[in-house]
Amino acid sequence: MRDWLYVEDHARAIDLIFHEGKIAETYNIGGFNEWKNIDLIKVLIKTVDRLLGNPVGTSDHLITYVTDRAGHDLRYAIDSTKLQKELGWEPSLQFEEGIEKTVRWYLDNQAWMDNVTSGDYQKYYEDMYKNR
Repeated sequence: MRDWLYVEDHARAIDLIFHEGKIAETYNIGGFNEWKNIDLIKVLIKTVDRLLGNPVGTSDHLITYVTDRAGHDLRYAIDSTKLQKELGWEPSLQFEEGIEKTVRWYLDNQAWMDNVTSGDYQKYYEDMYKNR
């Protein structure tokens, strides 16, 4: 079980905390949006298939079940109530909307994906940080 939040909502929360939060206070940023991993992957696959024009269920066979790691936490969650009450922040998107925007970004940025999956992006870090 994990709490999910769209990246722009996370960035917006950080900006709000920076500008309006109390100095030395701690604010947890979460989405009030817990999903089981299997339910998340099913929504993700359904979204990818729909955006690619594939029939429903086309990619379901790609799900692989694995054994949990020893000592694996069963739940990761953040309580953002303080952030909501003190600064008025809440997520702007429903989970499915955020997943769709995220999938669309990856589909629209194939060159970026190719750079990451090929490992070429690592050259940037090697060049920038080799003398540090």
